[in-house]
Amino acid sequence: MGTPPEPAMLRRSLRSTRRLPRRAAIGRRTFTSTTRALEQLADAGAQVSVYVTDLDNDTEVLTGDDHVTMPIAGLGVVPLLIEVAAGFEAGTLDPLEIVERSSTEAVTTSGMWRHLWAPALPLGDLAVLAASTGDPIAVNILLQRVGHHRVLRRIESLGLRRTAVLDRFRDVRGPDDAPHVAVGTTRELAGLFSALVNSKVVDAAVSSQVSEWLSLNHDLTLVAASTGLDPFAHDHDPHGLLFINKTGRDRGVRAEAGVLAGPRAGVAYAMIVCFDDLSIAHRLRAHDAFRLLGLELMEYAH
Repeated sequence: MGTPPEPAMLRRSLRSTRRLPRRAAIGRRTFTSTTRALEQLADAGAQVSVYVTDLDNDTEVLTGDDHVTMPIAGLGVVPLLIEVAAGFEAGTLDPLEIVERSSTEAVTTSGMWRHLWAPALPLGDLAVLAASTGDPIAVNILLQRVGHHRVLRRIESLGLRRTAVLDRFRDVRGPDDAPHVAVGTTRELAGLFSALVNSKVVDAAVSSQVSEWLSLNHDLTLVAASTGLDPFAHDHDPHGLLFINKTGRDRGVRAEAGVLAGPRAGVAYAMIVCFDDLSIAHRLRAHDAFRLLGLELMEYAH
C-alpha cells in the first residue's frame, strides 16, 4: 500500500482549459472517479460545482467552484419549506388551511397534483407534495401564500448570500420573467443541509419538520442512486443509513444537495452541473457524474 496522495483543491471554471486538481479528506478515498467525471464534463463545456463536508468535524472533503452562483431549479424549494415550517411553528400559517388548485396559474409540464382528483388541499399536504415530488403547483401556491418577500428575508436571515428564489414555476419562461426559478452555490446549499440535520435552522422544531419532509423525497436517481434506498420508503433504513436530499432539474440543469450518514461518517453535499442538453448522451453523462459522487460518498460513509 502506498501513501495517499496529498489532497488538493478541485477547481474548474466554465470552458477553462486548466485541469481540476482534487481535494479529499486525509485517510479517506480521494474521490478520483467523481473528479475525473467532472473534468470530462468541464472539458466538454459544462459548468460544474461541488462541495462535500464532513458532518463530524466540518472538514472539507471535496470542493470545486463551490462559491459560484448557478441555477438550481427545484432545489430552491428548500428555503421555501423552511419559511412554511416556521410559519406553522409560529402559528402564522395553518397547516390545515385549504387552498384551491385553481388559485394559481396551471403548470402542465410536470407535477403530481395535476393528476389528482382533489381540487383543493391543505397547506400541510402541499408542503409534503413540494418536498416529496417537487410538485410545481404546490410550490407555487406555497410561495404565493407565504409571500416571495418573506422567503427572501428568510434566506438572508440564514446567512445565504449567494442563494435566492427568483420566481415561481412556469410552463413558459418569457423575456420578462426571471431566467431561473432559483440560484445558489454548492457551499451554501451543503451548509444549509448540514444545519438542518444539526437542528440549527431557525430552531429544532423547524429543522426537524423540514428534514422530515425532505426525507420523503422520491427522486433518488442522481447522487442517491448509489444508496440502494427505496424511493418511496427510505426514512427508516434498516441498515442505519440516514439520508435526506432535494434535487433540481431544468433544461441543461441538474442539481442536488443532501445529507448522507452511515456507520463510519456523515457528510453534507451539494453538486450542480449546467450542460448543453443536446442529446440523451449529454444528459446521461451529467447523471453519471452524480451517481459516481453517490458511490464515493457511500464508500466514505461506510
